[in-house]
Amino acid sequence: MKTYKMRGTCATSVSFELINGKIHKPLFTNGCGGNLRAVCALIEGRDAREVIGMLKGTPCGMKPTSCPDQLARALEKAIVENEADHG
Repeated sequence: MKTYKMRGTCATSVSFELINGKIHKPLFTNGCGGNLRAVCALIEGRDAREVIGMLKGTPCGMKPTSCPDQLARALEKAIVENEADHG
């Protein structure tokens, strides 16, 4: 399980496992509970690159980022880290 700190959002972090490019056990800390539980349910078992494509750049109100955008950024980091680990 990897945990990534979020910036500029109500949620303070997001955790997940990335197995064979698929997202498992996503969990946000803090934030809008119902919305984030729904996001987690929708992305469970999905391809990380697909989710990045759907969520990256999503704003929240007047903010240039959002919990989904920060999740996409965390997924990008996880992919890079996994590639480096498995070179």
